[in-house]
Order: sequence, then structure tokens, then C-alpha cells
Amino acid sequence: MDKLTGSPALKVQVMCEGIRYTDALGRAALHSMPNYYPYRFKEGEHDPTGKGVATIPYLINMRDGTEIRILGSGDSPWHVEGDQGRGYQLVDDRNGSSVPIEFEKLQPWMTQKTADGLPFPQAGVTTHGDMLVINVAPGCEYFLHKHDGQSMRCAFCAYGAPDERTAHLGQKPGQVEIPQPTLERVREALAAVIGQTEIRHIYLVGGSLTDSRKEGERFLQLARFVKQANTRGIPVALGSGAIPDDMIAQFHAEQLVQFVCFNLEMWSEPLFAKVCPGKNRYVGYHRWIEALETAVRHFGRGNVYTAMVAGIELEPEHGLEWQEAARIALEGAEDLCRRGIIPIYSLVWPVGGRDRPDYHARIRSYFEQLIAGYREIRQRHGLEVSPGFMCHRCAYMQLECDMDRAARAAA
Repeated sequence: MDKLTGSPALKVQVMCEGIRYTDALGRAALHSMPNYYPYRFKEGEHDPTGKGVATIPYLINMRDGTEIRILGSGDSPWHVEGDQGRGYQLVDDRNGSSVPIEFEKLQPWMTQKTADGLPFPQAGVTTHGDMLVINVAPGCEYFLHKHDGQSMRCAFCAYGAPDERTAHLGQKPGQVEIPQPTLERVREALAAVIGQTEIRHIYLVGGSLTDSRKEGERFLQLARFVKQANTRGIPVALGSGAIPDDMIAQFHAEQLVQFVCFNLEMWSEPLFAKVCPGKNRYVGYHRWIEALETAVRHFGRGNVYTAMVAGIELEPEHGLEWQEAARIALEGAEDLCRRGIIPIYSLVWPVGGRDRPDYHARIRSYFEQLIAGYREIRQRHGLEVSPGFMCHRCAYMQLECDMDRAARAAA
């Protein structure tokens, strides 16, 4: 198994170890896309803001186009120097080496508003590099249900709880249809984003419904609207849950999307049941895989994906060492690729894990072994991530596109 080198190796290292706050990082936030999570100063760390938190940039862009999401960490050996005029450097305290970097820019649309006064970032759109994500119904019904005292939400998810976002998007529990004013705001935001930045992929996502058919109805409405509004014909991916087979066929028949991504999240039925109790209860592990297989029959090998959270299984309650966790994940990668399904592994940042002194080393070893081994699996099965679905310019916590690009460069 090849060891990670070059940009992929650096990306894993920085994602696992984070970046320490400096004045340069704070200055960069003034002209960069803001991080969804503020930097939180640890006890005893110098805090020039005096507030305990600070806004930092969201994404690093390396000169070769590699994109890295920023984790703020007061324990990190990495820090940023420089300024917008001279340029920025990512510096490793351990050996003094540095790498020139840029940050994802703050585009004008991020501070602009719809005709009725709603800021575009609150209109159900966001970007990751050159990917536009449309999420007009972020509230997940799994957050609203418990069984035997256990929440049905996925263990890694802190995003799907119904809150003020669902209110200003007009989303109400039990209501399947997306309000027309919400869609019209998306139309405005879509035009602004595409007019100001290069967008090469559109990804439709949303919170889960306990009834998969109703979820399919909601996504059909959204996809039909986006097809009409997407005047430049940018490739679109369906990121719903595992909807019924006839609805998958309907998406294909109407040519609403070019790619499908039903997120299984976790390989092995016991882990799936623990990590994704709602998905397990309302859909089921085997049904989820069946839906992905149905999508392959309609959309073809290489056009069907499933996002996987990489690292949540290292949490203490699962009792796995990183070697065993990597073995299980690679077993899943082999099985899914054999079926023509391409898993996409996103590094997870477990909150509890950050307090364990061995966390960074374990998660890094696990992720490196997984990503290197997975590259070999995809080679054997003749599978590469389609540039229409995803590329290195939007893979902010994923390595598949970076690995494919590195392999092509070395060939």
C-alpha cells in the first residue's frame, strides 16, 4: 500500500492537526469566506480579541488547487503568517518549513440580498470551492424522534436540528412541499453565485424525512425547479436519502440529475445501526444498499456515490482500534465498488475525540490507510470520481479527487 505523499499527505496532516490562531489568520478572515465554526481559544492561549472566539477563514487553497477545510486548534503545530498584499504562508513549527497558500475569497454574493431582503447565504445556497450546494429544507425529522430514549439523529450530525434556518426558509415539520417564495430566492441566489464565481457542480441536499416516498416527492419538486433555473446546464447531483426505486427511475426518466449520492455514512450493519439510528429504523441498511444498486442500473457505474463519515467509528463507545476501523471501511469500499457504487470518505472531527491525547495520531493513521488503500480498490474496479460530480476544487474534506489527480500526474 503506497504511503501518501505531496499535497494529499499535507492535506491529511493539516485537517487532523488543525491550525493555531495568529493575527495573520484573523486578518485573512476579513477578506475570506468565513468558517462556520469560530476559532475557540483554549484556556491560557493568547486571545487578542478578548472574546474567547474569533472568526477565521473556512478553506485554504494551495497553489496546485488542493482545498483544505480549516480546523482551529490551539494545540496545533501549524500557524499562518503574512497578509493579503505579500501573500500567506502556512508554517510548521516543528521544522520551520512553509507552504504558500491562499484562502477561499469572500465573494460579493455573500453580502448581497434577495429582492425581499433575505441575505443570499440564508436563502438555501452555499459553496465549497466550485460546488454549489442547494439546501432549502435543512431541518431533519430524525432530530424530532426518539425510540427507547435514543435520538434518531445520526451521531456525527449537529447540522440538521430544526432552528432559525428552517424558519426563514419556510420549512415546517410535516410539510413536504417547498414554498414557492423559497424557490424564487434560490433562483436569485443561483444567478448571483454563478455570475460571480466558477461553479462546475450543483448538489441537492436536505434534511431527511421519516417517510422516504415523501422525501422523494420533495426532491422531485426541487430538482424540477433547478433544472429550469440552471440555464448553464451545470451537472446536478441528487443528495437525498434512499428513496423508492420508482422515484429513482423518475429522476432518470426526466433527466433531472446526472449523478446520485445516497449517503450510507457507515459500512457494516452494526455500526450503521449505532451511528445512523434513524436511517436504520426508517429505511434500513440493506434497503439503502438496494437503492444505490437501483441507481446504478439507471445512471450507470461511476455515476452513483455514497458519502461516508470517516473516523466516527473511533469514538470510545464503538471499541475499535484504528487498524480494525480501517479494515472494516476498506472492506466496505471493496464491496461497494464491486457494485459500481463509489464511496466518498469525509474526515469527521468528533468533538469528544479532541480531548483525547492520542486522537490526532489515531485519526490520521486511520485516514491515511483508508485513503491509500481505497485508491488501489478503485483502480482495480476501473472507477474514478467523475469531474462532473466532484473535483479537487470542491473536495474540502475528501481525498479521492486529490489522489486521482496525483496518480494521473505520476503516470
